[in-house]
Amino acid sequence: FSPLPTPAAAEDPTEPPPRSHRRGDRRSHAAPPLPRDVAPPPQNPEAGVSRLLSGGSGVGSAPARARSATRPAPQRPASCSFRTACCARGSRALGRPPRPGPSRLHGPRSYWSEERPLEGGEGTWGRPRQIIVDDDDSKIWSLYDAGPRSIRCPLIFLPPVSGTADVFFRQILALTGWGYRVIALQYPVYWDHLEFCDGFRKLLDHLQLDKVHLFGASLGGFLAQKFAEYTHKSPRVHSLILCNSFSDTSIFNQTWTANSFWLMPAFMLKKIVLGNFSSGPVDPMMADAIDFMVDRLESLGQSELASRLTLNCQNSYVEPHKIRDIPVTIMDVFDQSALSTEAKEEMYKLYPNARRAHLKTGGNFPYLCRSAEVNLYVQIHLLQFHGTKYAAIDPSMVSAEELEVQKGSLGISQEEQ
Repeated sequence: FSPLPTPAAAEDPTEPPPRSHRRGDRRSHAAPPLPRDVAPPPQNPEAGVSRLLSGGSGVGSAPARARSATRPAPQRPASCSFRTACCARGSRALGRPPRPGPSRLHGPRSYWSEERPLEGGEGTWGRPRQIIVDDDDSKIWSLYDAGPRSIRCPLIFLPPVSGTADVFFRQILALTGWGYRVIALQYPVYWDHLEFCDGFRKLLDHLQLDKVHLFGASLGGFLAQKFAEYTHKSPRVHSLILCNSFSDTSIFNQTWTANSFWLMPAFMLKKIVLGNFSSGPVDPMMADAIDFMVDRLESLGQSELASRLTLNCQNSYVEPHKIRDIPVTIMDVFDQSALSTEAKEEMYKLYPNARRAHLKTGGNFPYLCRSAEVNLYVQIHLLQFHGTKYAAIDPSMVSAEELEVQKGSLGISQEEQ
């Protein structure tokens, strides 16, 4: 979509309108280099739009400010019927007129032209790093990698069915500021759990990561458990944080339709996903989170949605005896969400020794509307690994007193075992 012409351009009909930077541009996969990192090249290096995280001119410089002032602002496409319907439904519940425009919950894409990108990674907020690890060039992993690269056991975020890598932007901004290395993923089209686990293992090999901490939301949490189960003989998962997640796909009563999602058109798949969103009265922050997730849902294609729903409903369950030695934190909410009370109780039975992080409210997306609480629980979970080789934080960010306390508590726990 092209931005609106400036007044000067409108007076001259012979001058073509300025072109905005297309976010979907990708390099041809005809002859990919090794390693096959297919992050799209910058459109205009002098404009300062696609600065790499590892360098580039700062936004505070005069040339950068001048370029920002002269560059036309990118325009977002108008909302489609599904987004409008969901916003209208939430707005009626709140007793206010519908908001057909973009959500007020600005994600990373709103920072792509003015904010300095996070240090220590490749790509920008507007364009995530894209990597191919399978023989099929159409399977592209998208990720944001932020934080110190010296950390070899980072925290990796896996999104839900309707999410993309940038739905965890609040966690990336906060945790990297405290010295953690964080990676937010968006997985490609996989139709089977075993196929996903094999592709994820290849991605970790490409990133040269032996073990990682996984944070999974809904479907992402189930896939994190399946990957830990898949690699139990040669462990690649050091700990798990499961947010509004489940351990058995039969709770959705859709196992008999799982193999037919690939036939359904995109609008029908989106309608299925939107049916699980909150429809009752919600506070403004939760309403903005729903609007933002609807916007992310609209960015997904038919094959991506169909494959995620297939993984979400395909008959499968977690075998707890294979991952019983992994530290687990179960994070859930007390208000309305897509998970039933029975599904939550089943998770508690599956992990009796897991830590429990309860949020009074938060709905389906607490990492967006209750990000401060979620970030606090994440830090508490990762605190037990400080001072070890599996710490996800830069050692220089941890005080000596905190390390002494952590070593003392670690020694007590080992004696109890």
